[in-house]
Amino acid sequence: MLTRSQIITAIVTPFTAEGQIDYPALEKLTEHLLQSGTQGFVIGGTTGETPTLTHQEKLTLYQKFAQIVAGRVPVIAGCGTNATQATLEFINEVAKITGIDYALAVVPYYNKPDQAGIRAHFEYLAKKAELPLIMYNIPSRTGVKLDKEVIVDLAKLDNIAGVKQCGSLDELAYIIENTRNEAFSVFTGEDAQALAAKKLGAVGVISVAAHIYGEQMTQMYQAFAKADQSKAKALEQWLLPKMQALFMYPSPAPVKAVLNAQGFAVGGLRLPLLALNEAQQQELASRLGLAKNALSKRLPLDLGETK
Repeated sequence: MLTRSQIITAIVTPFTAEGQIDYPALEKLTEHLLQSGTQGFVIGGTTGETPTLTHQEKLTLYQKFAQIVAGRVPVIAGCGTNATQATLEFINEVAKITGIDYALAVVPYYNKPDQAGIRAHFEYLAKKAELPLIMYNIPSRTGVKLDKEVIVDLAKLDNIAGVKQCGSLDELAYIIENTRNEAFSVFTGEDAQALAAKKLGAVGVISVAAHIYGEQMTQMYQAFAKADQSKAKALEQWLLPKMQALFMYPSPAPVKAVLNAQGFAVGGLRLPLLALNEAQQQELASRLGLAKNALSKRLPLDLGETK
């Protein structure tokens, strides 16, 4: 159940030097993340560069990833497009893959539907989809926002299991307060809100930073659960600038740069995204509290004590 998955990592898609999906690298990274606090995955999300993957690449990626995870934690597969029927057809293809538990369906982008159109989109999917849905509300990428009142209404539908919400804490608080039932899970999609969301009653965070700081994020949530507010706050303050730094350039370029330096060989990015150049790597390293040239050397897996 998603209610047990406080830290869900939106995992990157590793690429070989030739630009193909690197499945051995994916398996190595997945095992590391499971050992460092990840309690669920989004595969084929924004961080996984899904807009640049072909239809067949996504199906193969989801199939192989489900085999790697082997039921140890929930797997959410990115299935959303800006065309309702195409989204439904893809969800129902993905539903045939053993080990995929949920479909992540983004608010339709580019078309710029109004609230009635967005509501109708999710109602249609909920009625016909063969996987339970996680709504993905990220207005900075889609150009439209799913209003909090509509989220609350949609949460009442049987086949809508949760929301990944990227917005203000006030909006998040409203959604949590008005969807208090075990069948609907609320996650923040903003790493910087991880602790604040938990305090409001969210299940947790769908995270990019957990690739690098999963152990520290786990410690923060453990401290919160034990009512050790001082430790939780100290960990949050240590994490916040690093979480922000991982988005200082188009994601997932920063997190891939760090993972590559740690030896995970996740490769570069597909156009139109670019890997960080040397100057950008130096700026990122400084913002992460590392030596300026740290990303050109081998980094340890635990950056908690690295100066």
